[in-house]
Amino acid sequence: MVARRLSHILPLLALPSLMACGQDKAPAGPPPPSEASLSAVSDTPGTERENLARAIDALFDKEAVGETRALLVLRGGRVVARRFGSDYGPQTRFLGWSLSQCFTGITIGLLVSDGRLSRDESAPIATWQRSGDPRGEITLRQLLQMRSGLRHAETADPQHASDTVRMLFLDGRDNMARYAQSQPLESEPGGKFEYSAATSIILADIAARALTTSDNPKRRSAALSNYMKARLLEPAGMASVVTEFDAAGTMVGSSMIHATARDWARLGDFLRNSGSVKGVQILPRRWIDFMMGPSPRNPGYGAHVWLNRPQPDGRAMLFPGKAPENLFGCIGEHGQYVIGSPDQKLTVVRLGFTSKEQLPALRNLLGNLVALFPARQR
Repeated sequence: MVARRLSHILPLLALPSLMACGQDKAPAGPPPPSEASLSAVSDTPGTERENLARAIDALFDKEAVGETRALLVLRGGRVVARRFGSDYGPQTRFLGWSLSQCFTGITIGLLVSDGRLSRDESAPIATWQRSGDPRGEITLRQLLQMRSGLRHAETADPQHASDTVRMLFLDGRDNMARYAQSQPLESEPGGKFEYSAATSIILADIAARALTTSDNPKRRSAALSNYMKARLLEPAGMASVVTEFDAAGTMVGSSMIHATARDWARLGDFLRNSGSVKGVQILPRRWIDFMMGPSPRNPGYGAHVWLNRPQPDGRAMLFPGKAPENLFGCIGEHGQYVIGSPDQKLTVVRLGFTSKEQLPALRNLLGNLVALFPARQR
């Protein structure tokens, strides 16, 4: 009987050992980061170093997000991570595309603070001031918040039929402001949000006319270039910035400003620090507050800057739910990002080329990187 009982018991005693054989391997952890990304991260980045390096690797995955040419992460104004793609480096000037619009919004703010323009008066465009022209009701505030009411097709099928392409590259290219300002109203001024590259061109023309009465293209471009250099670029240390002008001397303030990755980061830090550089207030804080305040027609857009809130149609341009609500972004075509997060003391710059289909993945991965950094409690 004893032998029979042992024959039943002994296999049961062996069960723990057999089960342990299937558990001798611990669950696989995340893959180690590449040496390229690990070496790109400083020793004290303000978050777990290997996790940040993995997030950087994900943003250099060409199949997932296209070509990342530059990625900078700054914490408290200090570069804590920096990686470039092949053939790009610290001295490369990158075209900002619609990142340029943040420069345009700041320049208008400087002119308002200098008393040369007024935010809530009729936009000073001569053709709109003719008797009976309803466009005379459009204000600078409405232009800055992309709610002018002017007819505009940002995109179209075929692409060359869009107002943006026509203005920048086809029949409007020699005098972009004239093309943009000649459009009729399609809705009441102030009543509807519509993102429009043409709006930034109109503002760039207004900026030039606030500085000179001349229609000479060289004088117009020189007046605005010198003003921006003296009032913004030199004080903020953005020495690499190069601005393109059209044949009429209007700054292409919608899309054609070039700068190194570090100077795009300085732009982000300038906005994140409420218009101050090293304690010196270059642009009044109230103008930055205005830029960061939600448009009445789109809580996800301020005044020439995107906000971390859903768009009216539910789309997310940034990272609602992943990052603080006061995070903001300058966003350009093909995946250009300058992201600032005051609560995290964080600035992130991503420059490169991403297809339309890859943009959601890029945005998600940028949000993951931003979410690695702690935010101060309000």
